[in-house]
Amino acid sequence: MPDFKVPSSCPVLPVKDFLRRQAGLSLTLWRKIKNSGSILINARLAAVNDLIYPGDIITVSWPNNSSLTPENLPLTILYEDEWLLALDKPAGMLVHPTSGQHSGTLGNAVLHYYSTQNYLYGFHPVNRLDRNTSGLVLIAKRPDIQHMLNQNFQHITKQYLAITSAIPNLHQGIIDAPIGRKPGSIIEREVRADGQQAITHYSILTTFSTACLLNITLETGRTHQIRVHLSYIGCPLLGDDLYGGLINQLDRQALHAAKLSLPHPVTKQQLTIVSPLPADLTNLLTQLGG
Repeated sequence: MPDFKVPSSCPVLPVKDFLRRQAGLSLTLWRKIKNSGSILINARLAAVNDLIYPGDIITVSWPNNSSLTPENLPLTILYEDEWLLALDKPAGMLVHPTSGQHSGTLGNAVLHYYSTQNYLYGFHPVNRLDRNTSGLVLIAKRPDIQHMLNQNFQHITKQYLAITSAIPNLHQGIIDAPIGRKPGSIIEREVRADGQQAITHYSILTTFSTACLLNITLETGRTHQIRVHLSYIGCPLLGDDLYGGLINQLDRQALHAAKLSLPHPVTKQQLTIVSPLPADLTNLLTQLGG
């Protein structure tokens, strides 16, 4: 049950308004609290329109309706505090279950870890990676923290490392091309005029005879954005057969979420978390001559 201390600068107002406007609770979460949770003001049960004053301590609780089943799977923890958990996801693992797969996901593993720590948290990922993309996944321990981070998406810097099947014409550049679903496919995306805005920044770190290691940062977070954009400029990822990449050296797309930088949602201090390049990609660079 999270606690919120009402700051001295806060005016007197109903607890509902404080939680929605000041504490940043989403409308969905507020409805859960209102309908089946509880609110305490200074440890006393409160109604949604009770007034709060500077210095008050507000405690809220809500049901955890997660359908995920905890599973004892390996986890590599890169960072953890009272509000956040950052993990290194291996290639081949889904972040959360799908209609066709209900087990073996990062979500299942996280809930098992929480149970071993006696945590009563649900699974609230802030960013998601494709099954065959490795690297850093940030998880909020509470839905209100997830909501705060989603509301401040533009302040989160996501950095990726990518190994492409060709070398871009420019040493660094910006790919600004809208992305939408490819007609006739439920998976594949493409650059199309009626798609959503998508902006990718890239710079060359190392070149080889027919391949390249790129540093990539994103302004937007569209499905398959990096994969689609690199294919669009003629430099598909090695191992990414869906978007034209060569598959003779790697059996998954050569893409790794390497770094996240963001203002901490609670402490406001700048937080930077790094995920090292996994063995299959370091081995690939060695094969290429790096």
